[in-house]
Amino acid sequence: MGVPLSTDGVDQRLVDAVLGVGVTLGVAATIAVDLDETGRADPGAYLFAGVFGALVLARRQAPRAVLVATVLGVFLYYALGYAPIGIALPAVVALASAAEAGHTRWAVGAGTVLVSAAAVALVEEGRPLDYLVSYEMLTNVALVATAVTLGASIRARREARRHQEKLHRVVLAEQAREAEQRLREERLSIARDLHDVVGHALSVIALHGNVAAEAIGRDEDVARRAIGQIGRTTSATMRELRATVKVLRSPGGRPELATLGLAGVPDLVSAARETGVEVVAELDVPGGVLDGAVDAAAYRIVQESLTNALRHSGASRVTVRAGLDGGRLELTVCDDGCGPGDALRPGAGMAGIEERAVTLGGGVSFGRSDDGGFAVRARLPVRVGT
Repeated sequence: MGVPLSTDGVDQRLVDAVLGVGVTLGVAATIAVDLDETGRADPGAYLFAGVFGALVLARRQAPRAVLVATVLGVFLYYALGYAPIGIALPAVVALASAAEAGHTRWAVGAGTVLVSAAAVALVEEGRPLDYLVSYEMLTNVALVATAVTLGASIRARREARRHQEKLHRVVLAEQAREAEQRLREERLSIARDLHDVVGHALSVIALHGNVAAEAIGRDEDVARRAIGQIGRTTSATMRELRATVKVLRSPGGRPELATLGLAGVPDLVSAARETGVEVVAELDVPGGVLDGAVDAAAYRIVQESLTNALRHSGASRVTVRAGLDGGRLELTVCDDGCGPGDALRPGAGMAGIEERAVTLGGGVSFGRSDDGGFAVRARLPVRVGT
């Protein structure tokens, strides 16, 4: 079981012990002085001083009970005729403790009872009214008010500190959630890029491998060109993968592949043409107009669409168009292949294309083209956030 600590890291039991000793010594000193020279400062009075101090030790566990016991103890003390100790002095810590625990009404009520009882007793003793108002009442009211205010102030500061700590924990938790979300998005970005790069490369390699296999022994030039294209595709893919690994190993690096854009589409088109598919590219986008993220996303969309056409459609012709329309990039990739029926190739690649477009604030649609083939149509903002 741990030692109870205050918000300042101080042992609460030590604090209570110091306060208890302080109350005992304060009341005992007042008894010993015996300002009214009653001669009634006997051992019983000092026993009460010890009891008042001992009650302080329970102020945190039962603040209201300690307050009530202290008030009743004061009344009993005076009923037994001991030397005067003031009506509020023995109850100062009990009053403050009750207010600190949130029982401010109890503290105010107990203070009012003590002050009123003292006033009645002094009137019955025949004390002058001016003495009662200017000295005795003023002193008692000041002690009670100070004690209650101090306790309420400590509670308010403690609540403010707790609120700040709670707010701090909420902020930390939110930061952790944001970091986790960024990590998920980065992993998704890596998965999309790797899917696009590797999928496209494998499709090109497979097609050129088939061309080379058919041409060996019959047309050595075609076979050499196909094998050369496989080598170039493999080299380019390895460069992109090495760039990815390098970024992932760099502290604080963004998990993005090499910077690519629509300027790289002619290389994709050239590689696709080598497989025997007629590819027409109509790119009417001035350089520097697109944000880097939009340019890279457009490249990936074309790459994945070409991969789809080469792998699944059986197309003989693919058309790639890119142009600006009303401050938006219009991107279309259409083929004349039959595709796998109505499923329209809705695999992970299509999902990746859609995620890219939506992330940038755009949209994408795909389905049958006018000539019965397959078409991917993407509409992206020229600038991110517009």
